[in-house]
Amino acid sequence: MLVDVPYIPATALEVEAQRAFEPARTSPAFARRLAALALRGGALAVFLGVLIVFSVTAPFFLTVGNIGNVLGQSAISGVLAIGLTIVIIAGGSNVVTGGIDLSLAANMGLSAAVYASLAQAGHGDGVAVLGALVTGLAIGAVNAAAITLAGIVPLLATLAVMNVVAGLELVLTQNTVVPASSEFLSALSAGGPLGIPVLAYILLGFTLVVAAIVQYTPLGLRLYAVGAFPDAARAAGLPVRSFVAGSFLASGLCGGLAGILSVSYLSGSTTGAGDMLLPVVVTALLGTVFSRRLVPTITGTLLSALFVGFLVNGFQLLNISSTLVSGVQGLLILLVVSATTLLGRKENA
Repeated sequence: MLVDVPYIPATALEVEAQRAFEPARTSPAFARRLAALALRGGALAVFLGVLIVFSVTAPFFLTVGNIGNVLGQSAISGVLAIGLTIVIIAGGSNVVTGGIDLSLAANMGLSAAVYASLAQAGHGDGVAVLGALVTGLAIGAVNAAAITLAGIVPLLATLAVMNVVAGLELVLTQNTVVPASSEFLSALSAGGPLGIPVLAYILLGFTLVVAAIVQYTPLGLRLYAVGAFPDAARAAGLPVRSFVAGSFLASGLCGGLAGILSVSYLSGSTTGAGDMLLPVVVTALLGTVFSRRLVPTITGTLLSALFVGFLVNGFQLLNISSTLVSGVQGLLILLVVSATTLLGRKENA
């Protein structure tokens, strides 16, 4: 038997609720959040997939000793990538017109050469450490002056400084490795608790300190505001140039610290510091994918450093050519920049 059901009109409140709900599902902001969530989830899935594949195919991949080895090997590039991340936060994620520091690898090389030269000349570790940190800070100051005072685009300014610094390193070392050894350097390169290298603990401790400052203090929030909304930051009275200059000083200091770690790891200076640039850029840019809102974060950079470190380590255990590793790193840069650029266009639209 068919029963006629009387028509009950929807209340005004129900209509408004339905109208409010429909655009929310199709709005550009919702679509961007969904795409960002998918990108971040995909990155974490790839990370997990890499660990699973290498744990099955590469012997001893997930052992405590190998994990500690990856952490130790990632310490130098991780510290440099953290410095680059600070620059990206303050200058904006656009690598062409925003924050970028291409001089970081050369900075590390010159700082390591200064440390090794001072140590070889008979100076103590305190003087050598101070010399390396001052060198890195001076390079950061040159970058800051070129960008904030001369108005040069960061990409071109840091590229020019990179070549100058690389030339100074060649002059100082005569294109040779300057050996250095001391109890301090031996302590840095030694193994720590649980069989994990001291360099790994330095990376973790350094990350925690910088993350606490950048991500959880008013200073860090202002740094994000300057990079993401420079015009609004100026209107609010924030000294934008000072924050940008400070980010390059911090980056330079990271270069000096990485130089000290490099000397301890290699027992001297290195003539191939420029080869570190690609892994550092990959780590910093990839770190945005591991963050919750697809913005550069220090903790995301740490996850990215571990991902790149495990990737390189797995290739080494499988005896895969290092040329392929460089190709994969270049592909990662292309994918990350393309994805974040497309999401940024959707947000602006």
